[in-house]
Amino acid sequence: MGKNVLLVGASGDIGSSIAEKLAASGYQLILHYNSHEENIEKIKSRVHPSCILMVVQADLRKRAAIEKLISQLVFQVDHIVFASGQAYYGLFQDTSERQMDEMLAVHVKAPWLITQKLLPSMIRNKSGSIVFITSIWGDIGASGEVVYSSVKGAQNSFVKALAKELGPSNISVNAISPGFISTKMNSHLSEEERLEVISEIPLNRAGNPEEIANLVAFLLEGKASYIHGEIIHINGGW
Repeated sequence: MGKNVLLVGASGDIGSSIAEKLAASGYQLILHYNSHEENIEKIKSRVHPSCILMVVQADLRKRAAIEKLISQLVFQVDHIVFASGQAYYGLFQDTSERQMDEMLAVHVKAPWLITQKLLPSMIRNKSGSIVFITSIWGDIGASGEVVYSSVKGAQNSFVKALAKELGPSNISVNAISPGFISTKMNSHLSEEERLEVISEIPLNRAGNPEEIANLVAFLLEGKASYIHGEIIHINGGW
């Protein structure tokens, strides 16, 4: 314990839960966020000050902001958790090229560049973990969320391929693929729509962000060292 974790996307519901869980487990955090600074302040108020090494704001839709984040990583990074993302709802034929570019930047290009920057030191140390929070839609796709499904599927492929490349360096690479989780990302659903989704889930409820955070913490522990290149589904059997 006591190692440093870069948490990309710390201000979201899942990201905030991950931050609090890892801080309670003894990790030191580098917190990235784009918007919702108030959630970063909530994290600060709930964890010991020594657990937060630094906070970096960067809009990962923009290449300059990605470079800004990378340039500010002055602390050693032992683990990386990618929990950032943005949803996009709409028919594929109505999706603009600008929206496509932004979704690719946030979910694919930014993780590529950040990981590429941090890998040399992790490889030298022959230790570390990389964890992505992807989505059930990256596995099975969703009508009305074609672009989001595509970039989450790309994250899953990246995890599987990178795991094969980094296994000899003792760096674990895995993804957590959540199903229906109670977060603001699902707030666009009406109550009727929410209940319809829940009726399809064998456990008959939505998941909560803390359940995702618990799995992240487990993947960073030594006890999970033989879990590698996996897309772990946490979806109540949906």
